[in-house]
Amino acid sequence: MNKLEKSFLNKDQFGEDFLWGVSTAAFQTEGAHDADGKGPSIWDVFTRQKGKIKNGHHAINACDFYNCYKDDIHLIKELNIPNFRFSISWSRIMPSGLHPVNQAGIAYYNKIIDFLLECKIEPWVTLYHWDLPHALEIKGGWTNRECTSWFADYTEVCAQHFGDRVKNWMVINEPSVFTGAGYFLGIHAPGKKGITNYLKAIHHVTLATTAGAKKLRHNIPEANIGTTFSCTHIEPFSDKPSDIQAAKRVDTLLNRTFIEPILGLGYPQNDLPVLKKLNNYIQGDDLDNLAFDFDFIGLQCYTREIVKSSLLTPYIGAELVSAEKRNVISTEMGWEIYPPALYHILQKFNSYSGIKKIIITENGAAFPDKVVNGKVYDIKRTHYIQDHLEQLFKAKQEGCKADGYFVWSLTDNFEWAEGYNARFGLVYIDFETQKRTIKQSGIWFRDFLEKNKEIL
Repeated sequence: MNKLEKSFLNKDQFGEDFLWGVSTAAFQTEGAHDADGKGPSIWDVFTRQKGKIKNGHHAINACDFYNCYKDDIHLIKELNIPNFRFSISWSRIMPSGLHPVNQAGIAYYNKIIDFLLECKIEPWVTLYHWDLPHALEIKGGWTNRECTSWFADYTEVCAQHFGDRVKNWMVINEPSVFTGAGYFLGIHAPGKKGITNYLKAIHHVTLATTAGAKKLRHNIPEANIGTTFSCTHIEPFSDKPSDIQAAKRVDTLLNRTFIEPILGLGYPQNDLPVLKKLNNYIQGDDLDNLAFDFDFIGLQCYTREIVKSSLLTPYIGAELVSAEKRNVISTEMGWEIYPPALYHILQKFNSYSGIKKIIITENGAAFPDKVVNGKVYDIKRTHYIQDHLEQLFKAKQEGCKADGYFVWSLTDNFEWAEGYNARFGLVYIDFETQKRTIKQSGIWFRDFLEKNKEIL
């Protein structure tokens, strides 16, 4: 019997309160880029720039979730998945990023929320998944301190319109990724570069995270409020002191810079000296406004990185040793397949006493799918999910907080700068016809969740 067929774990071993779900994001799935009054986001503008997206792909149509949301929600139900994480497009709600509110955008998300509840699927809303309104980027975007209050106003609009039915909220998705890639390296929207842009964005996004969370708490006192962080297990390339210190700096940058101020610990400036430059942008009572008592923290873990010292790399003095250079098995994204990374990340974040609950809000892999006679075979993805669940269960058995697991992603979608080349979905999409087909991995996950289904 091969691994696909065997029951490696029983869902019920994770406990009745364990949350099972699947995740998506607005810009990656919705399409309808200018429908019903939606304004352009920074990603709408970025994807129009030549050479920014692989093969010149764009998200004008994406998965057409805007029109196909009922079909996709039916698929979630068919897959026995009880929780659906999706994001709201800020520029669909407030086309200029500011008031007035676009009532057609409100109506659209009301339809999604109502249909999810009708199908007995719990909505989990992410307020910001990278698609800042372009009108705000013109004003400086996340480098403009005012973005904190702009985001708080947008959050309040969402809370007031959806908070009567949405009980589970995630404030901001993966700040280390969109600030680093979008405001330092320039490889993601809005394409800015430089240490000054990056540091301003770090501080303003952190302030906005707590400002948004406070708006949710004020407007929906009983809400379950969290925020999500991208996490990568870091190891040194060798036992040389220089490599060990380089790995520590990278770990600080990727895994500590955003979570620690949120927990009231401040920025980890001693272990990454470049962060001391943040003091140039800290004003008044900022340090008191960085922390919030979140109900849960979402962690998103896909791989590990091996780090060695590099005197040529400014600010951090380190470089990553790619999976290709190490000749290890990797995904379509070039990420090493290393399931113990999830175990180590859970251990790491469990060491923070201020975290109440931890939910894995994204985990998954991009692999080439094999389509034969209308069926989609992706055994590597199935094994990837199984192996990571085993590591999660191991951590949970050892007493770690591990309260839920959301697969990335429901469907294949627009994978940012990779375009449509990297497929992460449990459901295959033919982007020419928008036809959906549940993959082998989706069938496995469906069957896994079906056991003792009455407890869902």
